Amino acid sequence: MPKAASTKAAVKHKFVIDYSKPASDGVFDGADFEKYLHDRIKVEGKAGQLGESVKIARDNTNNKITVSSNIPFSKRYLKYLTKKFLKKNSLRDWIRVVASSKDNYQLRFYNIAGAGEEEEEEE
Repeated sequence: MPKAASTKAAVKHKFVIDYSKPASDGVFDGADFEKYLHDRIKVEGKAGQLGESVKIARDNTNNKITVSSNIPFSKRYLKYLTKKFLKKNSLRDWIRVVASSKDNYQLRFYNIAGAGEEEEEEE
């Protein structure tokens, strides 16, 4: 009879946050965001103590942050922390977090130019 430990396999999650558009305009700092995630992600109820279970890596060439986890980890939690970081830096009014695929988030600017033209046409 197989042991119960074999049924509980190590869960591997890998999420990518692409911040290339705001970084190309110079309004978003990837190093600050990486540090923010490192300080705020909670593992077993403790913030900032990632250990070997969660790893954060920043790719400067592509302006991406990769979060890898060996424990159950929610993609929604990353979105929550990203929105919290944007609010803290007063960027929430101009940048939004969009899921570009199953394991990817992308930071994009709101389409403000298109919204202004629609209002003028109605008048």
